Amino acid sequence: MNRVIKPLALSALTLALAACSQPEQYPVSQEELKTEEQKQAYALGSSVGRFVGRNLDQQEEAEVMLDRNMVIAGFVDAVKGEVKLNEEEAEKLLNDLRSTVMEQRQNVLGSKAAEQGEAYQAENAKKEGVTVTESGLQYEVLEAGDGTSPAAEDTVEVHYEGTLVNGEVFDSSYERGEPTVFPLNRVIPGWTEGLQLMQEGAKYRFVIPAELAYGEREVGGGQIPPNSTLIFTVELLDVKDQQPAEADATAGDETN
Repeated sequence: MNRVIKPLALSALTLALAACSQPEQYPVSQEELKTEEQKQAYALGSSVGRFVGRNLDQQEEAEVMLDRNMVIAGFVDAVKGEVKLNEEEAEKLLNDLRSTVMEQRQNVLGSKAAEQGEAYQAENAKKEGVTVTESGLQYEVLEAGDGTSPAAEDTVEVHYEGTLVNGEVFDSSYERGEPTVFPLNRVIPGWTEGLQLMQEGAKYRFVIPAELAYGEREVGGGQIPPNSTLIFTVELLDVKDQQPAEADATAGDETN
């Protein structure tokens, strides 16, 4: 038995060494950038490369795997004016690819996000101080307020931070350095419901199921995957005075 294993092992080692000795098809450039023109040219190429790289990363997240060397080959051929596909063929192939990626992101990322979100909600609901409403919205009072509570039609001023269940921040008024003002009936249902539970001066933590957030939609260029449970820490700073109905009607006429 050992006599058989040894030749096989030697063959595998030989193949591995041969693969390592082969030069990389598209090695990283070693050329030094000396002149302004060289830097500009390199900046243009690297900008295109970053864009394509981000697209490939998003596709691979959805388990759509393309040969990166072939992508580079297509770029090189196009720059040389020697492409193997005409524009009509390329456009059709890219449209098909986009459809596949969208469907895969929905299936792969959406399934993962739904599973993670449901598990997070189940654990969070067990925490002391967490209340679950009939709709499935979860909230926790971090600081009580003593001011006015908004109605669904009111405009509010808030500070907030939004994260995914893995803790990744996707939006924050704190990072922007200023609060946000918006009509409460023009945001996701979880916000419309949740902020009506608050009083001015209060700070709450909300866990919002996907069906009260963006549902099956992917938002923010992939920042928020489909079926994501969202977590918001929200401070209700002010409930704005409502404009008279006639003034609202006039303003509406001006925008039409």
